[in-house]
Amino acid sequence: MLFRPTNPTSHRLARMALIAACIAAICVAISGPLYRFVGVDLDVAIGLFRYGFYVGAAAIALGLATIVPTRPGDRRRGFLAAVLAIVVGVGAAWSPFMWFLHARSVPRINDVTTDTADPPALVQTLQMRRDAATPPGYNKDFAVLQHEAYPDIHTIDLKVPPAEAFKRVDKVAVAMDWDVVARAPTDGRLEAIDTTKWFGFHDDIVVRIRPDGSGGSKVDIRSKSRVGRSDLGVNARRIRDFAARLKAES
Repeated sequence: MLFRPTNPTSHRLARMALIAACIAAICVAISGPLYRFVGVDLDVAIGLFRYGFYVGAAAIALGLATIVPTRPGDRRRGFLAAVLAIVVGVGAAWSPFMWFLHARSVPRINDVTTDTADPPALVQTLQMRRDAATPPGYNKDFAVLQHEAYPDIHTIDLKVPPAEAFKRVDKVAVAMDWDVVARAPTDGRLEAIDTTKWFGFHDDIVVRIRPDGSGGSKVDIRSKSRVGRSDLGVNARRIRDFAARLKAES
């Protein structure tokens, strides 16, 4: 014989690994849309996302265990299934793994502002977050955690009067695809909602513009999540992006 018969047990395990990897990929792929478009409970959606990682990791382990044949002939069948299981399993587990890893690297806060002593107040967005899981008020305990993690986030100084500063703030908000829900130039306030791409989480944003006494303006921004103890650093990234774009307008 040119090669020995295949190992049926190894072949079955490889196919099981591939099936598990496909199930993991489906779980991860549909978790966000189920919450965003179908209205599935958030805990269920996050649980599906998490278990997609566990199943994906199991598929990878099983694929690795069966990819090396015990006999030369075993490579004729099951080898491709094992390779595909590993590839699909890595693809399925990667996003949840990075998500959970990133969650450990950022502070457990869901409200970030350039002025922790006197954060801009939610006005219009306050009325739009009745079903929000997080309270509307600013938690002062977040200030210390924010300063430790994001020392670069602070009030933005512009060398233009408040009226011009408001125009630039509005322009940047539109460019960032925020849903602007309130424009109050006389109050120096702009409010908007930003929606995350995958799960469709809604974050409330308020920008406050004040004169600085020398013809310029001081711009403060606050970005607050409606759900979750941790925002996974999303609010800080949003504020940094906003600040960079606003300064580029100067």
